[in-house]
Amino acid sequence: MRKTVLPSWVTAWAVENDISFSQLRCFVAVVDAGSLAESGRRLGMATASVSKAIARLEQAAGVKLLHRSTHALSLTEDGERLIGPAREAVRAAGVFQQSAVAHAPSGWVRISAPVALMRGVLTPLLADFIRSHPEIRLDLRASNELVDLARDGIDLAIRSGSLTRLPGHLQTTWFKFPWVVCASPKYLEDSSEPKRPHDLREHALIGFRNQRTGQVRPWTFRRKQETIQIAPNPTSIFDDGASAWEAAVSGAGIVSAPLWLAADDLRAGRAVELLREWRDVDAVVSFLRRDPSARVNRVIAHLRRNAPALRF
Repeated sequence: MRKTVLPSWVTAWAVENDISFSQLRCFVAVVDAGSLAESGRRLGMATASVSKAIARLEQAAGVKLLHRSTHALSLTEDGERLIGPAREAVRAAGVFQQSAVAHAPSGWVRISAPVALMRGVLTPLLADFIRSHPEIRLDLRASNELVDLARDGIDLAIRSGSLTRLPGHLQTTWFKFPWVVCASPKYLEDSSEPKRPHDLREHALIGFRNQRTGQVRPWTFRRKQETIQIAPNPTSIFDDGASAWEAAVSGAGIVSAPLWLAADDLRAGRAVELLREWRDVDAVVSFLRRDPSARVNRVIAHLRRNAPALRF
């Protein structure tokens, strides 16, 4: 492998101006893709995050790199001058990564996730990781309970919702998602579609009970400045999200579910989203860990690159 050495002025400039590899990677990706949105899709990042990275790079470097308009992006004179060094820096980082793989960490990573998230999102994404990282072994544990990482020997827990009551752990966001209210076409054949949240009182509702609190999850709706919260009076209650969703797809009633659970059936027409204009604000799926070990970092990096694209 050819040894890559960046010119000394490039590395000195980057260090002196507090410029990160992530910012340079976003710069190169935007130039190659021709748009913020497309570069975000290629990088697995939100468009806003790519835009912020470019803005921070421009601020740190003290130059304007891109001309931006509503429909196009183009390099400034400084951008033309610096895109070459940026490409070289990104390529050098790739060489570094390949070299690091030769001495990759090995061993077990014990992962805990809710049953529905494990089946619907995590397991499909980890197939590629298992093939490309044979030196790392995965112990996957599906549980809807929030486990004690230290007691149960868990290296990485993946959970949605608030985790602020767990001090002493490292928490980072994986991806964001909305909750969606859905029913099957079969159910809607015999029932009128609700137009407002309060219309749900006339329907068969499927509730979800939080195993930790024992409470049935309320349904929250937001539209512009109006917020409505409904305590559903369900005809059936499940303590597993996947089972609640399967009941809805089978025609048992209307359910409120995370979009990552509903997306495939919505795309296939097996379910229909209701009250879309009343979608609640996005919730998050987070990584929770005790120690930033190299093995766990490899798993997290893979999942970040392959976060589900929930734009439905």
